[in-house]
Parts: sequence; C-alpha cells; structure tokens
Amino acid sequence: MKNTVKLLLIEDDPNLSFVISDHLSHEGFEVITATNGEDGLQKFLLYDINLCLVDVMMPKMDGFTLAREIRKRNEFVPILFLTARSMEEDRLKGFEIGGDDYIGKPFSIAELTHRINVFIRRSRSLGDINRPSTSIPIGALSFYPSNLEIHCGEKITPLTQMEADLLKMLLNKRNKLVRREDILVEIWGENDYFKGRSLDVFISRLRKYLKDDPALELRNHHGVGFSLIDSDFSG
Repeated sequence: MKNTVKLLLIEDDPNLSFVISDHLSHEGFEVITATNGEDGLQKFLLYDINLCLVDVMMPKMDGFTLAREIRKRNEFVPILFLTARSMEEDRLKGFEIGGDDYIGKPFSIAELTHRINVFIRRSRSLGDINRPSTSIPIGALSFYPSNLEIHCGEKITPLTQMEADLLKMLLNKRNKLVRREDILVEIWGENDYFKGRSLDVFISRLRKYLKDDPALELRNHHGVGFSLIDSDFSG
C-alpha cells in the first residue's frame, strides 16, 4: 500500500533533504522534493500528494505561507512541519494555519517514519473513496466522517483529518468526560506540552464549527479534559 503514497518534502538543506528522501524511499514511499516554498507549491499542484513535510525556515516562501497556500487548495492533506524553532507561538501559529503536527530538529528518521505512518493510516486519500457516506447526527447538525464534513442544512463545513478524528473521539463518549491525556495519545501519539497546546487550538476550531446549533456545548474541564454535550442525545 505504501508504494502508492506520494510524500512532498520541502527542505532547503540539500544534505538533510537527501537523507530524509533516501530513507523514506527505502521505506516504500514515493518522495518528491523541493528546495523552497515556491517550488514546493508548484509541485503540490502538479502531483497527487498524500502528505507534506514542510520546513518552516525557507527562502522565497516560508513554510507557514506555503501551508496557507496548500490549505486554500486542499483542506485534508496532512501537513507536518519540520523545524528547529521551538517557540510556543510558532508552533501554535502553525496549527492555526492548518498544520497537523510538528517534528523538531534534530529528529530521528525512525520517529519521522512513525509519524508519517500514523497520518497516512488516517488519511482519507487511501480508502475513503470506497467507504459509504454515512452521517452521524450531532444535535441539529450532521457529521460525515468519510467526507470530512459537517452539514447544517445547506451549509457544509470541511474538516481536516485531525479535526474529524478528534470529533469522532468526542462523539464516541458523547456527554461524558474525555481526558486530555487520552486524546493526546490517541490522536497525536504522545502526551507532551506542545501537543497539549495544539489540542486547545483544535478544540477552539471544533467549537466554531458546532456553534450553528446553540444546544451543543464543547465543555472544557480545566486541566482534565473535554466533553461534548448534546442534550438531544439519549444513548
């Protein structure tokens, strides 16, 4: 299955780019490389990309700007930032733009491969086309997991894969507390500080998507977790 997966690696360090692409190619992925943001965007438009690895600090177009341009064209493809920048505001900025994860430099190739595999398994591009487009009611809204959409009448709100995964986890325990650490391990693969801050960003985005039904509440249990309150749900 991995032979069908196309990865776009945008990294301006030629030595690091070679090491990463060589290893991932041996893992069975097809790796398309670019050395700056402008070239990366052109190759994203040219190829059917399944996942993007984006360096933050690049010439011509930085990684954040590139991620914005990608998100304008595709709401779903996973974007993983590669960065030596550890400032919290930089990481949160990336998540607000629509990035799915950060991998801090220096990183092990094994860790990078693991993260890629996690996101590829979740990615709709490898199987959603054959899944039935069934809906899950959320109050007055309808959630279509396979299409990554929330419907409210004629209004359709697209979701990223991470947003859909988080919403599904909350719906599985509707009206019950879901602990932060359980979410982080299930969705992000680990429980650490920066992943916790990114979780808060994703929760804020889900609140915005659910506000079309004022009876729904995404409740924050401070320091403990979250619960999706749906007064119409009797299960």
